Amino acid sequence: MITKAAITSQYIIETVAPIFNKNGYAATSLSDITKATGLTKGAIYGNFKNKEELAYAAFKYMVNTIMKPLTDHLSLSDSPLQKLFLITDFYRNYYPLTLPLGGCPVINIGVDANHSNSLLLKKVRNLIQRIQDQLCSIIESGIEAHEISSEINAMQYAKRIDTMIQGAIFMAYTMDDEFYIKDTMNQIDQMIHNELKV
Repeated sequence: MITKAAITSQYIIETVAPIFNKNGYAATSLSDITKATGLTKGAIYGNFKNKEELAYAAFKYMVNTIMKPLTDHLSLSDSPLQKLFLITDFYRNYYPLTLPLGGCPVINIGVDANHSNSLLLKKVRNLIQRIQDQLCSIIESGIEAHEISSEINAMQYAKRIDTMIQGAIFMAYTMDDEFYIKDTMNQIDQMIHNELKV
């Protein structure tokens, strides 16, 4: 059975996560948090040790919100090569998915934490590493399945693909134009066809 405290904690996280994502850690004040949730300072700190702990929980929630749909999308095929195309297919719709959340949490929190919170930055870096490791694993599986060329460096391409995706997301949000994402996904598809596919 879910306790009242757990329900309150989840309510606080879900309400505050987009605010942290839009404003950043340093710029989100306790008054922003109490105003958004309608709860007192005591109620907030009764559920979270401090603002930092709440920021970690909010970031984790935002990451799960965007990563679960990607994981579900990847389950549409068992083929490693097709999974790479499913990744670009997912990111073509990433802009409307993340717009209501205040943008991409990986980029927003990564840039913000780089100057204000080294522990939060470490969590962002760990997430990026996990994403790249997963990409590398898909490519390695493709090599084993003889769908992807054995001559390529799996981690190098994992980092290259992730860099292209993150750069496209940054440009789309900076310029308020989905073109950057859609065009880059087409470029990645061409790279998969021309450089990775056997």
